[in-house]
Amino acid sequence: MRKIKSPNLAQLLMQLRFTPEVKRRVQLEAAAKLYCLVEADKQYPYDFVCFHITGFQPKSGLEPEVIGGRDLLDDLQIFIAKLSARLAVPAAEAGEKVSTIGDLAARFQVSTKTVNRWRRRGLLARKFVFDDGGRRLGFLESAVERFVRENPSLVAGAGTFRRLTDSERQQAIRQARSLAAKTPLSRHQVTRQVARKLGIAHETLRTLLLQYEKRNPGKPVFRRPLGRIQPAEAAELYRLYQQGTGIPQLMKEFDRSRATVHRIINQRRAMALLGRKIEYVPSDEFLQTEAAAQILSKPFARVATPANPVLNETNGSLVGATMNEAETAPGAEPAGLSAPPVEPVGENLLPEYLQVLKITPVLNREQEIELFRRYNYLKYLVSQERHQLKLSRICAELLARLEGCLEEAEEIRKSLVEANLRLVVSIAGKHTSNDASFLELVSKGNFALIQAVEEFDYTKGFRFSRRASLDIAKEYAKVSGRSTELTPKRAASLASIQRDLRETTADVSALERTRQNLAQVIREELDEREQYVILHHFGLVGSSIRKNTRTLKQIGDELGLTKERIRQIELTALQKLRQVLSSEQFELLTG
Repeated sequence: MRKIKSPNLAQLLMQLRFTPEVKRRVQLEAAAKLYCLVEADKQYPYDFVCFHITGFQPKSGLEPEVIGGRDLLDDLQIFIAKLSARLAVPAAEAGEKVSTIGDLAARFQVSTKTVNRWRRRGLLARKFVFDDGGRRLGFLESAVERFVRENPSLVAGAGTFRRLTDSERQQAIRQARSLAAKTPLSRHQVTRQVARKLGIAHETLRTLLLQYEKRNPGKPVFRRPLGRIQPAEAAELYRLYQQGTGIPQLMKEFDRSRATVHRIINQRRAMALLGRKIEYVPSDEFLQTEAAAQILSKPFARVATPANPVLNETNGSLVGATMNEAETAPGAEPAGLSAPPVEPVGENLLPEYLQVLKITPVLNREQEIELFRRYNYLKYLVSQERHQLKLSRICAELLARLEGCLEEAEEIRKSLVEANLRLVVSIAGKHTSNDASFLELVSKGNFALIQAVEEFDYTKGFRFSRRASLDIAKEYAKVSGRSTELTPKRAASLASIQRDLRETTADVSALERTRQNLAQVIREELDEREQYVILHHFGLVGSSIRKNTRTLKQIGDELGLTKERIRQIELTALQKLRQVLSSEQFELLTG
C-alpha cells in the first residue's frame, strides 16, 4: 500500500493507535470532513491539519511543515484507509449504502482498475466488514455521489469503454502506424488523434498499441523507442544541454520528441535542486504573513563592480578571470562554493588586485542588513517550497522560480563578499611576516570571508565586519610554513588600501569628539555592570575609542561570571542603547 508522505501526519497516525476507540472514530470522521475541505491548488500548514483531526495544536518541537493540497489529499486517503482498518465496522451499520469496488465497476460499467484510478483522483474509501466476514475497501454512497458530482466528464467517459473487435484493432494499429510515420507527433499525440477519429477511449488504444508492440517487437508501430530513456542517456542529454546544445539537435541525436527532451531536462534540473544542500540563518520575520512583500518588495540590483581578478571560491585564491566574466550555460546551476577550482595565478596579479579594491563599493549598515535579510530569506523560500517538486510531474514554473531565487541569492552573496574584500587585505597586512606570504594570507582570508557570509546572523544587530574579522583571524592562526616578505610595491599598495579603509570608516579626530558623548549616554542609560561590559569590550576606556578593548572572557574573569553570561549582559545593554543612540552613533560603537 502507498505510504503517507508527510512525516508529521504519518507520526500522528502512529500516535492514534494509543487513543481510545471512541475518540479514534471521532477523529476518523474529522479526517473525512477535512478531506472534503482541502483544495488541490492550495497549501496547508500541518498545524491546521492536526487541529482539524484531533482538535488540538501539535506538540512543540515538530519541524514546521507546509503540505501542498494535492499531496494532502493523497495522504489523507491513506490516513483514512489505515485508520478505518483498525476501526472497521459492519457495512450494514454504516448508516448509508456501502459499495465495494466490484459494485461500482458494475454500476458505472467500468473495470475495477478504473475504480482504483478513481481513488487516486479523489474517490474516498474506507475499510468495512462485509457479510462474508471479510474486511475490504468500501465506498460510502455520499463519497460516491460527491465524486460523480465533481468529475462528471470522467465518469461519463469511463462508461464508454467497450471491447474492440479484431477488425477494429487492426484498423487502429494501421492508422496509428501510418500517422506516426508521416508526422513528428509524439506517441501520446498519435494515440489521442487516432482514438478521437475512431471513437474509442484513449486509454483503450494506448493499451492496445503497447500490447501489440510487446508481441511483435520486429514490427513497431512507432519509430521512436518504447519506454523511458535510460539514465545514462538522460545524463548525457542534460550534459549536452548545459554545454549549449539546442533542443532541435537533442531531439534528433536522441530520437526523442520535444516534450520528452524538455521533460528530461526539467527532471535533471529538479534533481539537482532537490539534492542541493541549502543552509540559511533563520529569523522570526520569515514566518510572518507579509514577509515576502516586505523583504522582496524592491528588486535586487547588484552594485557594478570593476573588472578585476576574482576569487576561486573553493579555496579563496585569486584567479585570472574578471568579476563579470562568469557565465553559465542555459539550465546550468548557478556558480557558488561548488564551482570547479581554477588554478591560481602568480603573485604578479596582486598589485592589480589591490588597486581595484580601492574603488570597489563599500556597503553601509542599512545596505548590509537589507542584503543579508534578502539573502537568507531567498534560501529559506527555496528550502520550504522545493518539496513541492515532483519528479513524475515537474512544474516548470515552480522550478524556474526556485532556480531564480537561488541565482539571486548567489548574486547577493557575491556582492557581500566583494564589498568586504578590503577587510581581508587590511587584516592580512597586520599578520604578514617572514613566516607567511601576503598572497597566502589573502587567499585564506578570502575563504574565511566566504564562510562568514554563509553563517552570519544579521538579526543580532552586530556589523558583519566584527564576525568576519574574528573568522579571518582564526584562519590566520592556522597558517604556517614557507613564504616571502612583502615587496616594496605590494607594501605601498597595502598602505594605500589601509589608509583608504581608515578614511571610509571615520577620521580619528571625529571619533575622539564622539567618544565623550557615547560614554555619557552609556553611563546614563545602563546599570553599573552593563556599563563595565560595554566600556571595556568596545574600548571606551582611554584616549581612543578602540584602545584597551577586552574580550568577553577577560571581562567575565574580572567580574566572576562566565563568558556566556557576559554575552547576555552585552546583548541586553546593546538593545537599550539602540533605543537612545542614533544609527550613526550605534554603528560607531559596534562597527
